[in-house]
Amino acid sequence: MHGYEFYVDPSRCIGCQSCVNACAECGTHRGISLIHLDYFDPSQTTGSAPMVCMHCEEPTCGEVCPADAIKKGEDGVVRSALKPRCIACSNCVLACPFGVPKMQSSLELMMKCDMCYDRTSVGLRPMCATVCPSQALMYVHPDEAAKLRRDVPVNTFHFGNEVVKTKVFVYLPEGEDALDVDVQNDIWSPEE
Repeated sequence: MHGYEFYVDPSRCIGCQSCVNACAECGTHRGISLIHLDYFDPSQTTGSAPMVCMHCEEPTCGEVCPADAIKKGEDGVVRSALKPRCIACSNCVLACPFGVPKMQSSLELMMKCDMCYDRTSVGLRPMCATVCPSQALMYVHPDEAAKLRRDVPVNTFHFGNEVVKTKVFVYLPEGEDALDVDVQNDIWSPEE
């Protein structure tokens, strides 16, 4: 599917977990779902958002891998660690600003969303995008994405002074051209 892009629209997620279940069915995932839903403050809202690998232009997970087990293809897809090389050190898990890679202890292997590379490399859409009933996850040509949404998708994220550009696009409210992520205050905010 040459020219197709991956889009995430958190405002459309209904929390059904169809994407999570479909991910586990992808041929190379060994029955393990490599994406998850992030839930916003459950005491305040039922809101959720699908969390897929953002496929960073400069993937931190690959940069910190001492075994050179994480590779980014020419197509921009950052793959799961290669089994013969992965030493299960979890550096990638700790380094990812999006919290995506997961260490599969039973396999001694880091696995993460690879955009269903076994499918996309042969012209099929990722499993999660095929089952999402609300189009919170889409794998479409940019022209089609523009027809479906008025909002402009962005692929720039700010983590403090660090700017991270990604292959995956996220829809933000109108007028936003980047997402500022304040991990410290979101996780460690003092009690009021």
